[in-house]
Amino acid sequence: MSEEAEEEHDCDCPPEGLPAYMGTFADLMSLLMCFFVLLLSFAEMDALKYKMVVKSLDNAFGVQREVAANEIPKGTSIIAQEFSPGEPRPTPLKEVRQDTIDETRDALKIKVDAEDVAKAQAKEIAEEAEKFKEALEGEIAEGLIDVETELNRIVIRIREKGSFQSGNARLNREFLPIIGKIHDVLVKTDGKIAVAGHTDDIPISTPRYRSNWELSTSRATSVVHELLRNSEILPERFVLEGYADTQPLVPNDTREDRARNRRVEIVVLKSIVTEEMSESLKQLNKDEDTVDGQVLPIKQ
Repeated sequence: MSEEAEEEHDCDCPPEGLPAYMGTFADLMSLLMCFFVLLLSFAEMDALKYKMVVKSLDNAFGVQREVAANEIPKGTSIIAQEFSPGEPRPTPLKEVRQDTIDETRDALKIKVDAEDVAKAQAKEIAEEAEKFKEALEGEIAEGLIDVETELNRIVIRIREKGSFQSGNARLNREFLPIIGKIHDVLVKTDGKIAVAGHTDDIPISTPRYRSNWELSTSRATSVVHELLRNSEILPERFVLEGYADTQPLVPNDTREDRARNRRVEIVVLKSIVTEEMSESLKQLNKDEDTVDGQVLPIKQ
């Protein structure tokens, strides 16, 4: 044996090629990969969970475009906070915020319109009250009638003096021309007409009137019948009320004060807000609108 052959025989270098176990290992890895690919091919995507994931990303990053469940979301820019380029759509939070702002603007507009109508009608009520006073100037001077305005109504107050006898609900004949003047004024106005009778606190019990309740209601009824005599005012406009001694103008301490409390009031009711505005305000009053964290209750 030559020296070169002996040197090669004595060398500890590994044999050429891969070790034998590497073949078995590679086969095992290939089988495992095929197994997982097979599992993935049988797997089904849960669309609901996928939408939930997309929704969470929407809340987290302010995504502005809806992405169908069968599409793969594509992120273009975190700063832009949008998925695939396209026309950005408002998020649910922005939609709710915009709806709230729009509703609040509508409510404020209705409220402003109602206030304008109220101011205009307040002026109209004052002008009509002046016409009432001019038409009944002589009776007012004699202390038989008072004319006042209260908010959205005109009050014609008929005192017992000259109109009714004590404890009786029949109108005095001498007072009928005055009722005629009141009738002529009411014909030229609109709105509901409430006729209310009032008495003092002295109890009454007669064969005809068991209490002040019947007396006050009967006096109001007598006035209504006289106003309807000519049939120029629609009966639907009238509301009949009797309050007895429950709503005195002044305390029933003296004879003069009791006489002042014995009266019949003809109240002309004016509508401050139009029916459409009233319904809108009622609907808006059910909820409180919120803008920028501030609660704005809309009240009529």
